[in-house]
Amino acid sequence: MRFWLFGSLLMFMSVQAKALDFAAMDKTAQGFSNIRTVHIAHNGGVVWAKAYNKADINAVANIKSASKSLMSAIVGMAIDRGVIEGVDQPIVSLLSKQLPSNPDPRLKDITVGHLLSMQAGLERTSGRNYGRWVVSDDWVKTALSWPFVDAVGGDMQYSTGNTHLLSAIVMQQSGQHTYLLANQWLQGSGVSIQSWEMSPKGIPMGGNQVGMTPASLLAFGELYRRGGVTESGKRLLSKEWITQSWTPRTQSRFHEGEYGYGWFIQTFAGVQGYYGWGYGGQMIYVLPELALTVAITSEETLPSGRTGYRDSLHDMLSNDIVPVISAAQ
Repeated sequence: MRFWLFGSLLMFMSVQAKALDFAAMDKTAQGFSNIRTVHIAHNGGVVWAKAYNKADINAVANIKSASKSLMSAIVGMAIDRGVIEGVDQPIVSLLSKQLPSNPDPRLKDITVGHLLSMQAGLERTSGRNYGRWVVSDDWVKTALSWPFVDAVGGDMQYSTGNTHLLSAIVMQQSGQHTYLLANQWLQGSGVSIQSWEMSPKGIPMGGNQVGMTPASLLAFGELYRRGGVTESGKRLLSKEWITQSWTPRTQSRFHEGEYGYGWFIQTFAGVQGYYGWGYGGQMIYVLPELALTVAITSEETLPSGRTGYRDSLHDMLSNDIVPVISAAQ
């Protein structure tokens, strides 16, 4: 009987060791010249953490537009705390002093939710328009003065200007700096924002230019994976907000991923997943069904969309990570 139990234990340990063998993923990652770090958490524990291409695993990384997911969390926490009424609140009542001198009447139809889902209808401040937006002396007023290219609530117009407006709203309504407020509200989660680029008016950009360590990015994904509570059980973000954020509302014309409130939505190897994506390949993936969170940082100056690198990271998740975790369930 004792021998059978011992043999069963050895078999169990062998299965577990095999299940968490990320050799294939490691080999794939080594083939990417622009990848910097990969962190994997499963069932609440870090099961992989490695730097590539001579990167420092503890160095602060610019997570680029993955910070749009972070800005969504900040808005959710602001709503939970009564700082903002809710997603249906019109933004003109919140930014009345920053409206252009001759505002388009359609601005009154834009809500907080439209900014979160990238359905404000205003011309994008991202992509080819990013440069002329950031050289302006008032990013809020400039974003609100640009022409409408679609109806409010229409097709997705991916724009960092939208998340900057959200940052301005949080600052104005709370009376506190978005950067400091975020670190205050996220205490106990393992998430720490080290830097955040500000506008000439002193407002953090919102959905871009945020510095945090790869481990902190992983911790952010884990907060969502746990349903908004810290590892010790303290609630920082309502579960209802996470559900709202992960509800598909529109779809990017640039790739197949659907979009909620600051999160892309897509299946990976048949498993429902949610992810934040920043320029260069800064990724935070959350697959609740598998209790899986993956954070990836990459060289921040190289594109990842049109080069196919982002899709290669998706494939690495689908082919080299999800099957390993699935086998361990």
